[in-house]
Amino acid sequence: MAPLGVLLGVIVAYPLVYSLWLSLTDRRIVGSKDATFVGLDQYAGLLDNATYGVAMRNTVVFVAAAVTLELILGLALAMALQRQQRVRDLTRAFLLTPMFVTPIAVGLMFRFLLNEQLGAIPAILDNVGLDIDFFGPSLALPTIIAIDVWQWTPFMVLLLLAGLESLPRQPFEAARVDGASAWMTFRRVTLPLLKPAIGIAVLLRALDAFKVFEYVFATTRGGPGNATETIQYQIYRTGFQFFRIGEAAAMAFVLIAVVLLLATILYRRFLRPEAST
Repeated sequence: MAPLGVLLGVIVAYPLVYSLWLSLTDRRIVGSKDATFVGLDQYAGLLDNATYGVAMRNTVVFVAAAVTLELILGLALAMALQRQQRVRDLTRAFLLTPMFVTPIAVGLMFRFLLNEQLGAIPAILDNVGLDIDFFGPSLALPTIIAIDVWQWTPFMVLLLLAGLESLPRQPFEAARVDGASAWMTFRRVTLPLLKPAIGIAVLLRALDAFKVFEYVFATTRGGPGNATETIQYQIYRTGFQFFRIGEAAAMAFVLIAVVLLLATILYRRFLRPEAST
């Protein structure tokens, strides 16, 4: 285990510890190379940073809405695919295609498809009398959420379909014998048995959704105003556009704390052994 421990220490532990040290200083990328230790001042400053609060709110809204929609659509599609009899492999391959495209390419694709002046979709809607600005102040964040749902619902389908196909058949046969309706069987048998798979799918997808950056970078750059500025995009701007690397590191560690809290809650709710019994 020693070589593996050294490798992990070099590529994981050292950057993490160095970033933590940066978050306790006023280090900048340009200017003086000397960093002054400021303790928790960078973290305290985030409490008065209005744009940081907006970015965190946007990120939480994005994660909650995107993961919820992906779970609902993914479960519906997984149950439909489980019952499909013909061309099953072709259908599954077609549905899983979006998740294999890089997020930056997906963002650029929808940037041109939804562009108000040049986009094909606004042009089609305009022909039927609908004038919709998908990247306007009221629709920009929902549009980013819809893009994420389009790409990552197949991931939910993949995990939930695997969970459905691994469920024992005896409880379903017993429910059928007892005369349970389809809804009652889904609510009382399918969902409880599928709870661990749902927990894993939600946990993995939520942790990944907190890292949303490519869609924002490729489409809105955080605009209009700061309507779509997520925490990852603000960290990027703070560190690499405004050169305040110490403040960016503090933002990143607050995000780490939020993600760890979320992971703990989801684990205790869905994946802890006693919660599944």
